Amino acid sequence: MTGREKIQAAFSKAGTPEIPAVICYEGIYYRDHWSQLTSAPWWSAQDPDIQRQVAWQSEAIEKTGQDWFCLPWCYAKEERDSLFIDETSAGVYLADRLTGARRRLREPFVGGWDPERSYTQPDQVTGPRSFDEIDRAVPADAPFQRGQFLASGRGDLAADMLRRFGERLFPIEYVDSPLWACHNLWGFEGLMLQLCDRPDLVRHACERLLHNRCQWVRRAAAVGVAGIWIEECFTDSISPAQFAEFNVPVVRSLAEEIRAVGMKSVYYYCGNPADRWEHLLAVGADALSLEEGKKGFTIDIEDVVARVQGRCTVLGNLDAINLLPRASEDQLRAEIARQVAAGRKNGSRFIMSIGSPVTPQTNVRRVRRYCDLVHELSAGCSTEPLPPG
Repeated sequence: MTGREKIQAAFSKAGTPEIPAVICYEGIYYRDHWSQLTSAPWWSAQDPDIQRQVAWQSEAIEKTGQDWFCLPWCYAKEERDSLFIDETSAGVYLADRLTGARRRLREPFVGGWDPERSYTQPDQVTGPRSFDEIDRAVPADAPFQRGQFLASGRGDLAADMLRRFGERLFPIEYVDSPLWACHNLWGFEGLMLQLCDRPDLVRHACERLLHNRCQWVRRAAAVGVAGIWIEECFTDSISPAQFAEFNVPVVRSLAEEIRAVGMKSVYYYCGNPADRWEHLLAVGADALSLEEGKKGFTIDIEDVVARVQGRCTVLGNLDAINLLPRASEDQLRAEIARQVAAGRKNGSRFIMSIGSPVTPQTNVRRVRRYCDLVHELSAGCSTEPLPPG
């Protein structure tokens, strides 16, 4: 089976005979391991030239060995005709032939933290305090126009990558949930206060953000994305009742939109699920993904499967913090085998994954070995039917 066939089967009610292997957040992995993954210079990630984009991304995909890949976007054709990378002794610039504009590019920092940047959070005082202020802070995207979008050429890079990998690998993209995105309006503390003091504002903001994410989902479907990873963070900090009231309806609507345009959804809930299992499943995503046990709580994959009971696909949560970079070969093999066995109890509706992004210290060879071991341990195995009831 190809990687794409494995993942498509994992999303089906019949399950997959061969378990697929994936990592999450490839963009972080590529940023932190650039020189191990490609011979291209670091600024290639921002290069408007499609063929150079295809070249470095193909290198990285082949060295990783997973069964899905993130389908990239690109500049419109008109922009690509005028933009170019200009290497100078003073630095690397993205330059525009028509306007003369130049923007200096900076090499990404491993780990993503820029010591020269000032990191500030919005708060309850500076964040929006009325519906009108929310509307200005979150302008509503125009309804997506498929023909106009594709004619602009913004899907050209995706089309080239699909021609190269689309039959073999499952193309995905990422989107954050509306409530999680509200942190951009009020910050963490401000959002917690608004949920109690002005729930009407939070609800309105979520509706605006949901509208925009639905337009984005339609764009993703138009370029050939097959699955959407829905990211959720910090919402284990609110009560189960608040989670059910504010979060479940908008994420359910997002999952329904993803399904309506022919894609599958993976709901990645980052946090402790202990007091809201049924709420997580009520979202109605095609798959549920959880982080590894950390931060003072445990999430065991066997317990996840026992609670899901085949109602959706489950993603593995192999420990990316300690086990993946530090375990012996035998330990890594044993944990993969344990998680695959748990996935078989979910009717083989299972995708082997890691609970968090690959850490900067994890060698690229180890990530490839993880993927190869998954393929080796699950190849040719028959699916295990779910128990009656």
